[in-house]
Amino acid sequence: MVDPLPPERLFRSCDLSQLSFATTDDLPDLDEVVAQERAVAAVRFAIGVGHPGFNLFALGPAGSGKQSVVRQFLDRRAAQEAPASDWCYVYNFAQPHRPRVLRLPAGRGAELRDTMGHLVDDLRGAIRSAFESDEYRVQRQAIEAEVKEQQEKRFNEIQEAAKKEAIAVVRTPGGLAFAPMHDGEVITPEEFHKLPEAERKRIEAEIAAFQERLQAFLHQVPQWERESRDRVGKLNREVALFVAGPLIEAVIHRYDGVDGVQGYLEAVRDDVVDHLERLQQTDEGGESPIAHALQLSGAPPAAAFFRRYQVNCLVEHDGGDGAPVVYEDNPTFQNLVGRVEHMAQMGALITDFQLIKAGSLHRANGGYLLMDARQLLTQPYAWEGLKRALRQGEATIESLGQMLSLVTTVSLEPEPIPLTVKVVLFGDPYLYYLLSHLDSEFPELFKVAADFDDRMVRNAAGEALYARLIATLVRRDRLRPLERDAVARVIEHSARLVEDAERLSVRMAPVVDLLREADYQAGEAGHAACTAGDVQGAIDAAIHRADRLRARVLEETERGTLLIATTGTEVGQVNGLSVIQLGAFAFGHPSRITARVRLGEGEVVDIEREVELGGPLHSKGVLILAGFLGGRYVTDRPLSLYATLVFEQSYGGVEGDSASSAELYCLLSALASLPIRQGLAVTGSVNQLGQVQAIGGVNEKIEGFFDLCVARGLSGDQGVLIPAANVHHLMLRRAVVEAVAAGRFHIYPVATIDEGIELLTGLPAGARDGDGLYPPGTVNGRVEARLAELAEIRVSLAHRGDDPEAEAGEAEGGGGRAGEGALPAGGGGAAGRARPFAPGGRSALLSSEQAARGSRGSALGGRGAGSAEGGFGAQVGEGWGEAGGVRAARSGASWWR
Repeated sequence: MVDPLPPERLFRSCDLSQLSFATTDDLPDLDEVVAQERAVAAVRFAIGVGHPGFNLFALGPAGSGKQSVVRQFLDRRAAQEAPASDWCYVYNFAQPHRPRVLRLPAGRGAELRDTMGHLVDDLRGAIRSAFESDEYRVQRQAIEAEVKEQQEKRFNEIQEAAKKEAIAVVRTPGGLAFAPMHDGEVITPEEFHKLPEAERKRIEAEIAAFQERLQAFLHQVPQWERESRDRVGKLNREVALFVAGPLIEAVIHRYDGVDGVQGYLEAVRDDVVDHLERLQQTDEGGESPIAHALQLSGAPPAAAFFRRYQVNCLVEHDGGDGAPVVYEDNPTFQNLVGRVEHMAQMGALITDFQLIKAGSLHRANGGYLLMDARQLLTQPYAWEGLKRALRQGEATIESLGQMLSLVTTVSLEPEPIPLTVKVVLFGDPYLYYLLSHLDSEFPELFKVAADFDDRMVRNAAGEALYARLIATLVRRDRLRPLERDAVARVIEHSARLVEDAERLSVRMAPVVDLLREADYQAGEAGHAACTAGDVQGAIDAAIHRADRLRARVLEETERGTLLIATTGTEVGQVNGLSVIQLGAFAFGHPSRITARVRLGEGEVVDIEREVELGGPLHSKGVLILAGFLGGRYVTDRPLSLYATLVFEQSYGGVEGDSASSAELYCLLSALASLPIRQGLAVTGSVNQLGQVQAIGGVNEKIEGFFDLCVARGLSGDQGVLIPAANVHHLMLRRAVVEAVAAGRFHIYPVATIDEGIELLTGLPAGARDGDGLYPPGTVNGRVEARLAELAEIRVSLAHRGDDPEAEAGEAEGGGGRAGEGALPAGGGGAAGRARPFAPGGRSALLSSEQAARGSRGSALGGRGAGSAEGGFGAQVGEGWGEAGGVRAARSGASWWR
């Protein structure tokens, strides 16, 4: 018989003698990462390797400190690296819809932006002043006067020549015309017609000649005007170059050696000269008429036109910051790759290169980008956008509408920016393995995995290190110091969090929460330092805030609404233990498990699974029970029981195999008709060999049954059976330990089903003797006897009477058949498997095997068919024979039950 565990095995206390300090103020800060050697090595490697694809995925449970550890190393490494470049977008004078990108040393992007802003202001003032100066006006008037003088001279020449021929040049509504004169006066048409014909012809000929000369003159006027405009344009260019040239040249010299900037500034200079008319417009204090006309025609006013010479500093850095470390907490597609914004004007959306906004990839370019993997994957197209940027090595700014071809409006296509960034993703382990399995590009882009553990070894050195960690956390959050016994209580609770007395949790989030709550408790009590009572008070308060449903379940069990027995004995009934998880709070809850057994075909039915309330792991545990029964008992006969197992009063899903040992005890009790002690509860999974295996939540399960027993009154006969492999996981509440020490509650570690059934029934389990038989008075002996009895009943039912309807599918050709577990009757026969059914007191034998050699069943192709009366039990099977023996196979069977 298994002895109960002593109290010292139920809770491992922290040895205060190993903690040589009074309060945490006496301990130095911890400057190393605790229990993450493997992960730290991976982080160092990912940071150090410079080849593409060696991005980092930090995987581990929430609260394991993976983000703070990675950020610590990245900040340290980034501070030693060269500052990242500044990136600017500028106007592309050749292709306005494709803004150019400029790369500048850190700090010089903002400088260029400010310089160009000042340059634009200087250009506007200098150009306006130059073209309004007297010197420019005199030169331009001279050019215009020269052209005008030339025109008047040619016109006067024609006019004087005509006058000599007594022909006058007159202005009419239709333009210039020639008319004959007499005595210096223009004659009327009537007088002209009175002239001799010869005189009229002479005058007409001369007028025609002068008209040709006038026409030639008029044709030359546009040419002279073009020449005038060219000369004025040349003058304007000279003035503009004289004024703007030195200003722009000064900026060019300032950026000597910076790739791309000088070429851009030269293009600015050329564009200034080419658009002097636009640059002379004014929009200060109202637009000029010319500016207004140009705006109506679609051209921007001067301020908008000068906007093309400004610089959009997309990313700027301080030269002393080192490489950037950027954490993107909202990794949408546009927040990653950037966006082009628009402005509404006159009912339309307009944009330009100044409205290009950077994404986190641009801000982290030349450094490190950190993101949460789950948040990234839940954003539409963000994961694909990140992969494309890493794969191509450049960041391309585009909208989702453009990428998906959902919009056809003209927009900007900024030049891509070369990308050199190390990406770090944080996520749960299952997410990492899921991506590795489903996304073929993921292993190529994230070659390094930093696997963070959630626990560390608990020994003397580990506890001392943990004490320093607690001191560091307390000082970081500016909390009250902890006394030595308070630190010990935190260490003990850390072991409880990780469900292992020999390990400590390195998930710092719940530990930090405990320290903060203990600080509050100490403040309420007026303590200068947190005591062990403050820590325990924080633990109890956190449980009290979350255990309303636990109290409700316990109350309903006490009232008898939930049927759980804690005294007496019952056949086929046992108290199983489960854990209910409510957010961060978990509690144990006993459940009644019952079993019923009757004659059948070796089936153990999981009612939870039949109604789709049982998960696959629970169903696996139930199927193992059938394997255990078939392998241990009556191995020479068919397993002839039909058993049902169920969690009584269970109205939700059941998952996990931790109740499989309890279900097996219940099943053995029903088979052997042996009562089980209801004062004992059971947890643990079982394998087909009858070994009890470890389970999770052992502390909560024990405490859940203990609370119920306390509520009803401890009798001294109550306790819990746990797997022996779970003993080192025990970190039970003080009340449980004290009850065990007082002999009022017991915890039994069992390694096998035999050990457990002995405790539950009070009878020895029994082992096979030399003849391979179990002693008759043992549990195993009674179970095997019952199974043998069921097998005999089944065989007898299969051969009862000579009713032709009770047998079907009989083989032809002299081949015999027999039910499963009986010898074949007749040479060359095949042993069939009998599945008895007895509707209305009748039975049917359904065989799927046919005679082997020389025999042929009633169905074609060696197939046999059987049917039971009333349509119950139909099977179609296939069989084949081998020379010298019989081998049967079945396929395609279907049954009604």
